[in-house]
Amino acid sequence: MRWVDTIREKQERFINFVKHKGYRVKESMRSEDRQTRNESGICLCGLGLLLVLLLFFHVSRFTSHAQASEPLIIVASPSVRVPLEGLAHKFEVTHPAVSVQLSFERGLDLRWTIAQVENQGLLAAEPRPIHLVAPGDDELVTRLAQKQYVWPETRTPYAMRPLVLVVPESLVNAPTAFASLAQDSRWRIAVADPLMTELGLETAACLESLGIAGDLAERREVAVDARGVLDRVLRGDADMGILFGPDALQEQEHIRIAAVAPAAHHRPRVYSMAMMRSCPERRLCGEFLSFLHTAQARDTLKQLGYGIPPPSHHE
Repeated sequence: MRWVDTIREKQERFINFVKHKGYRVKESMRSEDRQTRNESGICLCGLGLLLVLLLFFHVSRFTSHAQASEPLIIVASPSVRVPLEGLAHKFEVTHPAVSVQLSFERGLDLRWTIAQVENQGLLAAEPRPIHLVAPGDDELVTRLAQKQYVWPETRTPYAMRPLVLVVPESLVNAPTAFASLAQDSRWRIAVADPLMTELGLETAACLESLGIAGDLAERREVAVDARGVLDRVLRGDADMGILFGPDALQEQEHIRIAAVAPAAHHRPRVYSMAMMRSCPERRLCGEFLSFLHTAQARDTLKQLGYGIPPPSHHE
């Protein structure tokens, strides 16, 4: 019995030893696991803090850049919105520290705003001075200069609105000049109503000056406006149409410009801008006016359907 008890005691001691060692191993593994999780948590917290700092730095940098941008305020007519927005974008690309701000006002509102600025020095609704003015009528720049609201020597013609002949892309033997419209009696030409639109009035004056208005009298498809001219050409009601350059680009995938009205028989509207006498940043205004003569500015205007005034307009 003693021998058996001895064996049982040894077995019990062995079992207790294994249990004891196994418990220590598990406790050690749990401790290492907790340490690993703690280290992972610290790493994640550190990474999160780093991302927050980077985001804060980026936002602060952007905010400071936006606040530090130099404003260039141009008051203009809505009729020149498209070319001015294109020019403003290109200027900001080459002058990232400048923010071109455009304000569009019609006719009398534009004159009133300019008068308010010159008489009071500030806009009633926006306490900032005007740098440049860009009316839709070049004659208004002349009147503003006469009233000494703008510096006459800063007057800068930058674009003009040509009268163009458009044809469908599929038309092969299209005329290449306005004078050629009288050569083929089969051609029907879509034109705008001269009693209702400026487009129609300028079209009629051009055809009269060319001496072909009588020849086209029975072949004209009169539309209400520029959109009507486009629709008649696209539907096939007319073989070609006469439009302003910018209007012709509305359907540039389906039509193309075949000819431009000659300067001798059509006087296109010229758009100019000038520096206000109250302009506080003449250097910046001068840079923008000089930019209007660059190849980049001219390419932008041509892509929008506008022409470039000849040198005689810059004198």
